Amino acid sequence: MYRHLRKSLEDAKNEPDAADFYYGEMEMRRHDGDRPRSERALLTLYWAVSGYGLRASRALAWLFGAMAVTVLIMMLWGIPEDAPRAMRTGHLTGQDISLPTANPTAVNPSGPLSSRLTSQRWEKSVRIVVNSVVFRSSGQNLTTTGTYVEMASRLTEAALLGLAVLAVRGRVKR
Repeated sequence: MYRHLRKSLEDAKNEPDAADFYYGEMEMRRHDGDRPRSERALLTLYWAVSGYGLRASRALAWLFGAMAVTVLIMMLWGIPEDAPRAMRTGHLTGQDISLPTANPTAVNPSGPLSSRLTSQRWEKSVRIVVNSVVFRSSGQNLTTTGTYVEMASRLTEAALLGLAVLAVRGRVKR
């Protein structure tokens, strides 16, 4: 019923009321006991994260929350203890010089967690997370944990940003 009402309102170019019926349609699908549990779980997640793509504020709140958690994880476990510096060794043979560069592996931070919460590590973490939201690699040497956290954030935070953009587009379109 909701789907037919929504479709007729969309055909009549009445987008605001069609969005209300879309929300109702999705709610009925989410609460339908005859639907598979996996579909209802997915709809519940879609509702919680972005209000079925209609609530930009909800998607932005989740995005900022995810970014804050990612920054904290990067500060605590993702950024190496010391910035590894590339080492160059040279060989002089007649007039030819060869300078191969070796990048040392990142060293996991050690010591108490509170010592890792510094302004320098916060600033570096924020740069890494903001870069990951826009699908760019930060180019930083990260620990193993940091690398996996950055990969996960590149997927989830970009999806949350996309849901927020779609919700804003739907509001502006109306």
